[in-house]
Order: sequence, then structure tokens, then C-alpha cells
Amino acid sequence: MHGDSPIIRAASPQDGAAFIALVRALAAFEALPAPDEAGAARLLEDAFGPRPRFELRVVELAGELVAYAVFFETYSTFVARPSLYLEDLFVSAAARGRGIGKLLLEHLARLAVERGCGRFEWAVLDWNENAQRFYRGLGARISTEWHLCRVDGEALRRLGSP
Repeated sequence: MHGDSPIIRAASPQDGAAFIALVRALAAFEALPAPDEAGAARLLEDAFGPRPRFELRVVELAGELVAYAVFFETYSTFVARPSLYLEDLFVSAAARGRGIGKLLLEHLARLAVERGCGRFEWAVLDWNENAQRFYRGLGARISTEWHLCRVDGEALRRLGSP
């Protein structure tokens, strides 16, 4: 073990409980409802089941999971290449200030390059000015010309009904 050096690795099913705890900590940070037990079970199935729906990297520090990144590939028809989309990146409060977020983003950027992606994208909350400054410092451009559209809950059921 590297002691105080963070280790980024692909998650395994044994990381499930720690991953769920970090997801719930992110929900608390964003003042959003955390996954209930059924949601947590779906997350684990979608991460580690026979048909994974996303990839998961975790960061281990002194034997403890302190951060994670959930990501998957999308596709850009205009670039005619896949894009790597980062859904979540979270570093526990106790592990912040050690450069772990930057290490994770660099790791994912390398994956995007290795996989021939034309873009590496993610969203940032409008109120999270610290994150916005951090991302700009890494060379990210925060788009103002595109707005996220979302259909969920009853509106999704209505739109998707025959």
C-alpha cells in the first residue's frame, strides 16, 4: 500500500458499500435526495451486473475509498467520435485539498484520449462557483450556448406512453 498516495483504480463489487456511502455524501452536499435502498441496489447492479451501464473509478487513500467518478461514452455526430461523459465526480470532505479531483480528471482525460474520444464533458451546478473556477483552471470551457433538457417522473411516463 502506498500510504498517503492516492490510488485510482476501477471499482470492484467489494467497493459497493463505500461507493453508495460516497453517493449519499454527494447528495447531501448538493441538497438532493439520496438513493434509497432500492436505488442503491440499482446503482450496484448497473455498476457491477452482467450489463454495466456506466464505468466507475474509485480513489483509495490509506486503504479507504475517498472519491469516485461515474462516467460513460456518448457520441458526437458533429465530431464523428465518441465523447467521454462524466456523470459524477465526488471527493469526500476529509480528503479534499489533496489534488484528488484533479488526479481523477486527468485520469479520465487520458482514458478519453486513449479511446479516441473527441470530447470530455460534464455538467457543473450554477451555484458551485468553486468547482467552476477549478474546472476553468484545468482548461474547461463552461458552455452557455447549450441548455440541459430533462424529462423525468410523470412527464417522462406521459411522453413515453403509446
